[in-house]
Amino acid sequence: MYDLPPDLDRLRTLETWLTLTLDRVRQQIKDIEQREHQPAPPTPPAPPRQPRTPDWGITDAGIGTPTTQIHRGDCWAAGKTLQPISTERARNELASGAKPCDACRPDRPLGMPPPQP
Repeated sequence: MYDLPPDLDRLRTLETWLTLTLDRVRQQIKDIEQREHQPAPPTPPAPPRQPRTPDWGITDAGIGTPTTQIHRGDCWAAGKTLQPISTERARNELASGAKPCDACRPDRPLGMPPPQP
């Protein structure tokens, strides 16, 4: 076991230190028990999800756009009027005469022949 000091002064000092340490341990136990009995704070709401970027999109003819164009979903040139469409519709639109975007070239990954000049 531990060797204790032989004199009363050092034993009293040790007793004081042990008492203070025991008080700190007991206070820590109380604090933890109080935290465990408190209800958990409410979980903050999740941030709104960004809409999924479509694979393909179509922009209708309008001011500055002489024909309907097909774009990749992430095309920077599509503007804010891009309407999401399916792969099948993108192929059908290109086959029906819609123009592929010159910036993103959706005809290439869709396996369509290049547009005729």
